[in-house]
Order: sequence, then structure tokens, then C-alpha cells
Amino acid sequence: MEERVASIEGILEQMDKRLNHMETEVRELRIYVEAEIRELRRGLDELRRDLNIRFFWLLGVQISMWVTIILAILFK
Repeated sequence: MEERVASIEGILEQMDKRLNHMETEVRELRIYVEAEIRELRRGLDELRRDLNIRFFWLLGVQISMWVTIILAILFK
């Protein structure tokens, strides 16, 4: 009986070590993923800023062209 209990205790200790190792790996993976998500968000924010700037430039050019065409038609 004592041998069986000792065997079970040994198995439990081994399982505990493995679970602790897995817990450490998951924690490290979570830290890595969170860092990657922050980097991705930074990149998306920068992309949004660039798109907004380009949109306003495009809008300005279009309005300028319309005004020029309307003025050319009116003063013809």
C-alpha cells in the first residue's frame, strides 16, 4: 500500500512540475502576444493617420478643381 501511495505521490510531483512549466510558458506567450497586439495597434493608428491626411489632400484637390472648372465656365 505504501509503495502505491509513494508511486502516486511521485506521479503527482511530476505532474505538478509539468503544469508549472506549462503555466510559465503560457505566461510568457501571453506577454509576447500582448506586446504584438500593442505593436499592431500602433501600426493601425499610424495607418489611420496617413489615410486621413491623404483623404484631406484628395478632398482639397477635388474642391480646387471643381472651383476652377466652375469659374472657367462662369467667366467664359
